[in-house]
Amino acid sequence: NIRGNIGFIFATNCVLDDIREVLGKHVRDSAAKSGQMAKANLSLPAGPTGMDPSQTAFFQALNIGTKIVKGQIELVSEFPILKQGERVSPSSAILLAKLGIRPFQYGMEVEQVFQDGSVFPAAVLDISDDVLIQKFMSGIANMAAFSRELGIPTEAGLPHAFGNAFRNIAALVADIDFTFKEVEEVKKFLADP
Repeated sequence: NIRGNIGFIFATNCVLDDIREVLGKHVRDSAAKSGQMAKANLSLPAGPTGMDPSQTAFFQALNIGTKIVKGQIELVSEFPILKQGERVSPSSAILLAKLGIRPFQYGMEVEQVFQDGSVFPAAVLDISDDVLIQKFMSGIANMAAFSRELGIPTEAGLPHAFGNAFRNIAALVADIDFTFKEVEEVKKFLADP
């Protein structure tokens, strides 16, 4: 389904990173609107606001501590006006507009990618080689553990099989006079822990 504010970008001679870079350059600031969800925390800093003393009642209604210095309202302390995930109140939206603060931004984002007949989230293209290698190695470790549990030898399980075999041999020869180079360190440790 194609609903809402959606646009299509047909790119035949560039990559997704180029498209994101161009879209990132065209982001605009936006004023807070009543009922809008705050995407980040915002605090009004302590200090002068540039507003005249006739508007102190507005600050008092919001329980914001103020004082008048040199003919303008000054905030006594920092005041959190927006909290991430909460809706913007009407009074907060009006105050931010009066102070000329535009806390939000709007622009285009790449949500989905159509490539070679498949549609997938754009976040898939953000996966780095390090993450892919980590996932691959995790899968190999799981396969090795699974094959060892079933008793089926696999190339991924061979290092574990040889390690377990060495530990078993070291345990057997620990108490007898027979020795070889690889087990000498184990025998020295067992002789004098």
